[in-house]
Amino acid sequence: MRTQIKQIDRKKILAEARRVIETEIKNLKCLEHYLDDRFVRVIELMSRVKGKVIVTGIGKSGIIGRKISATLASTGTPSIFLHPGEAVHGDFGVVCRQDIVLAISNSGETEEILRLVPFFKKMNVPIIALTSNPASSLAVQSAVVLETGPIYEADPFSLIPSSSATVALVLGDAIAFTLLNVKGFQKEDYAVYHPGGSLGRRLMLRVRDVMITGKKIPCVPVSATLDDAIREINAKNLGFTIVLDRARRIAGIITDGDLRRLLARRTDLSGATLADCMTTNPRRIEEDKLAVQALAVMEKYEITCLVISTPDGKLKGIVHLHDLLGKRNFAQEF
Repeated sequence: MRTQIKQIDRKKILAEARRVIETEIKNLKCLEHYLDDRFVRVIELMSRVKGKVIVTGIGKSGIIGRKISATLASTGTPSIFLHPGEAVHGDFGVVCRQDIVLAISNSGETEEILRLVPFFKKMNVPIIALTSNPASSLAVQSAVVLETGPIYEADPFSLIPSSSATVALVLGDAIAFTLLNVKGFQKEDYAVYHPGGSLGRRLMLRVRDVMITGKKIPCVPVSATLDDAIREINAKNLGFTIVLDRARRIAGIITDGDLRRLLARRTDLSGATLADCMTTNPRRIEEDKLAVQALAVMEKYEITCLVISTPDGKLKGIVHLHDLLGKRNFAQEF
């Protein structure tokens, strides 16, 4: 077939691009209205599954399925992608009775997926159908149907998978991130599931690898004035200073918050001492703990710093939230 290249018309080009985008947005808006108790049921099933979520689809649906499966796996829900064609040639062996299946088919009549349904049924593996056709062969054999609503593809002929792929992708994200919230997935969990990412690599280090030592630690002697402490806080720009006794053991910590609370109690600070606002026995952590464990402690107590001490209580280092997240210039780069 001979393709004729039309003369480029800027307005028509931009209009066509906007038409495609608007078409896909309209499909997503439609999807939003189709979310109901069936979606809630899917979250219930996936949150309680003892095995894994098997995602299957072919063609563009398969590509989207791989992405959905990867997102689930990286956010705490075990998942794999099963290619329908490979499944009937041995890969079906990855399926176990504790699993659940998310089958993606816009029409609900995809032959390769329908061929797998009897095998899933035989193993009593529940099927969740993601489809626009609730009366389709796939839908009527599924435990739950995630209906997308009618799909209007974005190409001029409404034939080429485009809006259907977008809708499936977004619905997959909705499933994964809803599960994330239901399971209480936290930032430290992200590090465990992403050891190859920059944040993951950092949080899987030991505290000793990211802690601040030496002169970079803001600290004042217990004999210092409140003005001295404020100057040290400003100089080191960490929002606190450690207070040391004469043997350089940790006597306490003064934070920006401690100073604000002191000001709330008394407006005249002329006679104020460190003891008036110091928090004794600050939160500590051992240097051989994982950085991700330090982050968990900070989030639990809503603080930004932990202290590392020697066995006899002397100051050895500190670890700050910014060092855990790699947001400081002097932190080690990875």
